[in-house]
Amino acid sequence: MATPMIPGPDNLPLFTAWMETTRWLMQVTEKFPKHRRFSLTNRIDGLALDILEAITAAAYSRQPAEPLASCNLMLTRLRILLRLSHELGHLPNAAYERAAVELGEAGRMLGGWMKQAAARQ
Repeated sequence: MATPMIPGPDNLPLFTAWMETTRWLMQVTEKFPKHRRFSLTNRIDGLALDILEAITAAAYSRQPAEPLASCNLMLTRLRILLRLSHELGHLPNAAYERAAVELGEAGRMLGGWMKQAAARQ
């Protein structure tokens, strides 16, 4: 049975890419040790979801600069938590490398959108 389409910013490349990244991150954090579930895991998953929400808010906003700036800050916070997870040995090298690539790509797409939004104002 096909999943029904919920109206949303599905036509935005950043949204589509981040949705996939969020799914992957949630699968990765499930493997973190139980004693990290209420610290690192919850924060990483929460930030990934918050970024998805900020992208959605920007997509529907007439003035997307604020949600985009918030999204940019959350990406930075997520990078820091993933680095810490890697340094603590919870995030394997391959997963850390993939996360760095995906966050870098999201950051570039976000930066382009921020420039476009600034040019409109």
